[in-house]
Amino acid sequence: MNTQLSIIIPCYNMERYLSVCLESLLVQNLGEDIYEVIIVNDESTDKTLKLAEQYSEQHANIHVVDKTNAGVGAARNSGFDRSTGEYVYFLDPDDYLSANVLGRLLNLIPRNDLDILTFKSKPVTDESHTECMTGDTIPDSLDIFDGISYIAHHNYQNEVWWYIIKKEFMQASGVRFIEGRWMEDAIFTTELICKAKRIAHVALDAHRYRILPTSAMRNKTPEHYNKVIYDNEHAAHFFDGLIKKIPESHSKREDCVTRLKTRQQSFVFFLLVRLMKSDISLKEIPKMLKGFSKKGAYPLSNFIGKDYFGTKYTFLVFVFNSKLLIRPFMQIYRTLYRVAK
Repeated sequence: MNTQLSIIIPCYNMERYLSVCLESLLVQNLGEDIYEVIIVNDESTDKTLKLAEQYSEQHANIHVVDKTNAGVGAARNSGFDRSTGEYVYFLDPDDYLSANVLGRLLNLIPRNDLDILTFKSKPVTDESHTECMTGDTIPDSLDIFDGISYIAHHNYQNEVWWYIIKKEFMQASGVRFIEGRWMEDAIFTTELICKAKRIAHVALDAHRYRILPTSAMRNKTPEHYNKVIYDNEHAAHFFDGLIKKIPESHSKREDCVTRLKTRQQSFVFFLLVRLMKSDISLKEIPKMLKGFSKKGAYPLSNFIGKDYFGTKYTFLVFVFNSKLLIRPFMQIYRTLYRVAK
């Protein structure tokens, strides 16, 4: 039988969590001839590679790709290039799945002729949440959208682990992960969804997103922290091109563009939040804001709404939108932050 699903797992120093991830894949309602697991070791310095190879020796459907470090985007692209399944799923090694969900998800995709199937993810702090909480009953037929309509109707997630992709569609779309930058998943997800002709959501809590204080987005080392800031800047500029590609004639264009502008401005907002704690010179703010202004990403006129709301957001947007307040506010915050540390 041909491989139906390729699960691609990029790994860098994940020996602590990889076993839980892989064990969750081995308790699915699928035979090992139905799916393959491609572990891409991104030059780990711990025992990740050894652990992955042990699993590969024990299970014929688990394969290991060992490559030089080039970041998560390059690792995912490498895994995709080696995949043989009809469908592709990108999973992070510190996350895991509910038991016996993959077969149910895979049955829905050809039945509904989908390019992308999305599902629910549950944030967790440990590996004890192994059972699916949404029950055994899922519909045979789903509400199907094109990608632009899907974005118009759904406050979608940036990450890649809440959907399965038809490989033929992804290949035809030409969409790949940007390499060497953070926020690559946000760009990939949005670009791919926009090109989908048939995408649907099922309310099955299949995925477990492990919240870790050591995750890449929580890394506070200056070099990494500042790179995330500049990569947020890149993402905000990149979204300008995505927004311009939404067809004028599409009936849901206005709602889709509104959400994409909100997402674009979220990169600017969280960049500015990070800037409050960074050592990047505040003299760079006017240059950044001028660049964002040219792309319609500043001032933050589209950020507050149904996707982002509340007193904290509203206050910070008021400050960030004021060219008189933003630099002195950040300077005071930095001073207090350093004292508190």
